[in-house]
Amino acid sequence: MALFTIADLHLSTLRETDKSMEIFGKRWAGYMQRLEKNWRHLVTDSDTVVIPGDISWALSLEEATSDLKFLDSLPGKKILGKGNHDFWWTTMRKHTEHFEKNGIGSISFLFNNAHETDDFIIAGTRGWFFDEKNSNAQNNPDFEKLTAREKMRLDASLAAARELSLGGDKEILAFMHFPPIWQDTVSEGLIKSLKEYGIKNVFYGHIHGNYTTPPTFEYENINFHIISADYLDFIPKIITKN
Repeated sequence: MALFTIADLHLSTLRETDKSMEIFGKRWAGYMQRLEKNWRHLVTDSDTVVIPGDISWALSLEEATSDLKFLDSLPGKKILGKGNHDFWWTTMRKHTEHFEKNGIGSISFLFNNAHETDDFIIAGTRGWFFDEKNSNAQNNPDFEKLTAREKMRLDASLAAARELSLGGDKEILAFMHFPPIWQDTVSEGLIKSLKEYGIKNVFYGHIHGNYTTPPTFEYENINFHIISADYLDFIPKIITKN
């Protein structure tokens, strides 16, 4: 009953709207086939896989059905978080109705909530991100509003996780699409929440090929682990207890 994680699958299984990542070079060659092979080799039906964002290139829930059914066909329980490219993401009610209609039974969501596994408590949110050297995101008039909203969602998830962990010794793990710290840029509010809840391990995606900052690092006594699919060579990462 192991716990795995991998982000940035960028699935595109619907033939009519093919948006394969293979156009981005050799690193992505045959990535969906490699992902499926590695997943089936490692993950069993009793395991859980957390996928924090950029799951599908689809632009609507209907268009994402093919990708979601592909995930549903793989072994294990899947917990999905939202990424910046998940434009298909809608309300939890619509997700539930769509899954029931299409017979999707092994997928749930990490959104203002928390999940319990045999060894860990799962929390997290999308987060928000900017690279001041290469992006004007910080100058976006909605930047403060967006980061404040993500802090509220992280706080809600961590509070739910704390409730699940009461009376036990399970570590709370945080899964985010955007790293809350990258290079010299820190999302102070998100880091503050992680510290307040005693989080020691954060797993993040989004970063592809730009590793001027070591992709796995420590900051403020928190360990940050990159889990972008291409960085992991499309092999789900197993998480073990210390």
